[in-house]
Amino acid sequence: MSELEEIDEGFYSRQLYVLGREAMQRMGEANILIAGMRGLGVEVAHNVILSGVKSVTVQDEGQVLWEHLSSQFFLREADLGQNRAECSLPRLASLNPRVQVSAHTGPLHEDMLMQYQVVVLTDSTLEEQKRLGNHCHSHGIRFIVVDTRGLCGQLFCDFGEEFTVLDRDGEVPMTAMINYITKGNPGLVSCLDEENHGFQDGHKVSFSEVRGMAELNTMGPQEIKVISGHSFSIGDTSGFTETGHGGVATEVKQPSTIKFKPLDEALMDPELLVMTDYGKKARHQTLHLAFQGLHMFVQKEHRLPKPTSQADAAVLLDIVRGLNASAQLETLDEDVVLLLARTARGDLAPLNAFMGGVAAQEVLKACSGKFKPLIQWLYFDALECLPKDVDNKDEQLSDSTFSPDGSRYDGQIAVFGSKFQERLGKLKYFLVGAGAIGCELLKNFALMGLGAGEGGHITVTDMDSIERSNLNRQFLFRSQDIGKMKSSVAAEAVREMNPSVNITAHQNRLDPESERVYDRSFFRGLDGVVAALDNVEARVHLDKLCVLHQRPMLEGGTLGTKGHTLVVVPHLTESYGQPKADTEGAIPLCTLKNFPHRIEHTLQWARDQFEGWFKHVPENVNLFLRDPGFVERTLGRGEAEALEVLGGVFGAQGHRPTRWEDCVRWARCRWESLFSDELRQLLHCFPADQLTTSGLPFWSGTKRCPRPLTFDQNKDPHMQYIVAAANLYAHIYGIAGTRDCAAIRVTLRDTPVPAFVPSSRLSDRPITEEDQERGITDDGKARLEQLTEALCSPALEGPAMHMHPVEFEKDDDSNFHMDYITAASNLRAENYDIPPADRLQVSNPNPSRGPPLQPITQPGAGLTEYGSMLLMAIGHWEPRAPTVTFWAEELPRPGRLHVWRVSRQVAGREFTLWDDFPVEGRRDAQQEMTLEGLLTHMKTEYNLQVSGLYYGPAVLYRVTSEHKDRLRQSVSDVVRMVTKSEIPPHTHILEIYASFAEDEDCEDVPPIRYLLQ
Repeated sequence: MSELEEIDEGFYSRQLYVLGREAMQRMGEANILIAGMRGLGVEVAHNVILSGVKSVTVQDEGQVLWEHLSSQFFLREADLGQNRAECSLPRLASLNPRVQVSAHTGPLHEDMLMQYQVVVLTDSTLEEQKRLGNHCHSHGIRFIVVDTRGLCGQLFCDFGEEFTVLDRDGEVPMTAMINYITKGNPGLVSCLDEENHGFQDGHKVSFSEVRGMAELNTMGPQEIKVISGHSFSIGDTSGFTETGHGGVATEVKQPSTIKFKPLDEALMDPELLVMTDYGKKARHQTLHLAFQGLHMFVQKEHRLPKPTSQADAAVLLDIVRGLNASAQLETLDEDVVLLLARTARGDLAPLNAFMGGVAAQEVLKACSGKFKPLIQWLYFDALECLPKDVDNKDEQLSDSTFSPDGSRYDGQIAVFGSKFQERLGKLKYFLVGAGAIGCELLKNFALMGLGAGEGGHITVTDMDSIERSNLNRQFLFRSQDIGKMKSSVAAEAVREMNPSVNITAHQNRLDPESERVYDRSFFRGLDGVVAALDNVEARVHLDKLCVLHQRPMLEGGTLGTKGHTLVVVPHLTESYGQPKADTEGAIPLCTLKNFPHRIEHTLQWARDQFEGWFKHVPENVNLFLRDPGFVERTLGRGEAEALEVLGGVFGAQGHRPTRWEDCVRWARCRWESLFSDELRQLLHCFPADQLTTSGLPFWSGTKRCPRPLTFDQNKDPHMQYIVAAANLYAHIYGIAGTRDCAAIRVTLRDTPVPAFVPSSRLSDRPITEEDQERGITDDGKARLEQLTEALCSPALEGPAMHMHPVEFEKDDDSNFHMDYITAASNLRAENYDIPPADRLQVSNPNPSRGPPLQPITQPGAGLTEYGSMLLMAIGHWEPRAPTVTFWAEELPRPGRLHVWRVSRQVAGREFTLWDDFPVEGRRDAQQEMTLEGLLTHMKTEYNLQVSGLYYGPAVLYRVTSEHKDRLRQSVSDVVRMVTKSEIPPHTHILEIYASFAEDEDCEDVPPIRYLLQ
């Protein structure tokens, strides 16, 4: 990539969102050497190659052994006895044809390092690390060492005497809306009170759109001193013409320089250890010495300690004690040293995935200058995955249990033993999602042998097909797979890695519709569930099913440069649960509708327009067509929401297009309404010279005075909106569209556009949040009555009226989705004199919250795999505390939080979310239980007096209501009657909530799980 325009945006699109063009350009000029092609080395290599550097050389003198197959996913049984680098080369090269990949099978020497900008050592000796590290340090070559031994990992970075970080955190520069700027020395900048400016002392900001003190708009960045959360001072403004008003202060990122020590010096500096878990401070300080001691053990014995040898463990402990005589640690954790000796021969895919992903992040930082690098040591361990009764002091460990047996799982057996491996092979797991994290999980499943034994099985489902932009981070896919289903291709890829894996691929969306497939019997046959999903709604739904069927769930996710994993265990932890409302970053409704002042506001407005017209309206129409109770239930959701929903349904059904030209005319009238008429109406209500009751200008501060646009079919943004909107509108009605702009222009010339007539009706004034709280106007109520009556017309019903909702997908350039968002957002921005956004920024307005980088995805998968091992430990030994783990590119260390379950009190009894009141609705082929029988059962079995029963929003029974006639009906008949709908045939359990006379005020009550069959 010698020129910026040579970046392949189709392939690197997701990465470009996060890193930006300049960082990608610097990466495209970097040559990388990665030494060691065992499991850890190939994890680093495949991440770096996918990320788009100039070239990667993989070096290894060793040959393929059986034990390497436990973590090296690009080696096959046919490669046994051959050179690891040469065998890995063709599969590594196929990942990204834009990167030059070569193999070196000879030893490393100083002269050959001079052609590389970054050198990564894996599986290396301490002597080699020191020798090559000193050479790299003195010649300005970025140097990284990464190593794994069993359940412990080590990472070291040395980026030289002076390494420049251009952007420490990758966050979007902060901005603040200015109220006024005083004349003085220093000048005081007062910001609007909407939110804290977020700046810190020493930050530099630039100014734009300042009125009065216009000199600031053309000056360079100004260093600030924070006065309060809403004000800061700058330099001398006393000589400026007048006091400043309005405008925007924008953070200007400043480069910083970091000094690194070479490895031999850094070994002696404990201050350079970055803590991954402050609860393990002593453990990781000890590991710093233990890894050095392990190198000394190998140098002396020419082998690693044996898993069951107490003598080897004692030798290593003596070596570490000797090292500590100089280091003088406050606490030497001797148990950790013994556990390292016990597990050092292990080679585990999940740990290699995590440490390899983190090391690859450091390579990207070294190449791009973006994000703060690791300074300088990092240790990670997952020793809690070991069975608690198999510790370093147990003398009953059998050599045969942990000895290699010539299988592909030898590296794993050395840590967990053969019995654990046998159980792992028998597990039945359900993986939801075969995208970026899903691919990494499936790879690790195959290497671990999960579901690869007799009776074991993996079911993977993903409804998506492979697109070109997926290839940059979903490494199981290649260009020839584009258009194929992700789950099928991924399943075939892992079968190639491990032919013993039993796996079935589905293409089902996980939602209520698929519960006929993923029913009670399906979940009851599982040992665990893994969520690799890209949206919160699907996670919540899967979590609900896991709680319902009492199954453990492993959940992992990424968001731009950040990620997390979560282990959910029935009766031990909390569940994923409902999403917490994020009001901190929410954009107020009035800002979106009437007063945008940032491009983020217009982008969100455009997305809301897209979702409203092309997704929600068609979905509501389809619900209306198939559900006789739709109108009644919608009215029960409140007048304001009902008016919007029913108005959309009637508009979509009452004014259906019949041909393509109708869709073009709709788009043209829609353009006029959104970008001209609505702004004219706003200015009619609040003219440009409007004053507030305090006598101040209404249009000031964050309120930008809008400017209605005049349609011009010769302007590209105008036509881009028409083409995209018309095609999307045609799609939801099943009408074929076109990109033929000439033909569209002909239709536009014949399209009548109603002239704007200002309205003085209260209902046509701009809607504020206060208006929403007060409810709809009398005009709105009358309109709601009209809609309710009109929707009862038989003319609006029938299968021909079915619509086709659109699911937003930004990676397909042919579907008009991004075309619409870009055009609508930029036209809205032009209305309010906001600088427009290019397509890349529209795709992801906040890089820190954008799509995941491949080196971010992999640590998440590795940590999630440790969740499965932890579940195995929980299932067969005394449990440890499961955790939620999180990490970030700009903060290269994971953090952990314990997630023990929380108890609730109900009528003096203690319950958790995993508890319920199980009820068999039909016993021994008898008639189904009546509602009265259910009340009696709850009193007899649990000594609880039911005062109310609820099925979703429906009231089944209330002791204070006239519901006595329902008592003799079966529970399922009452549900059908109240909901006015049939119970789906695949529904085996009704989840009913009760209120009890003993505790009427308790809102967090376990459900009654009523088994129908």
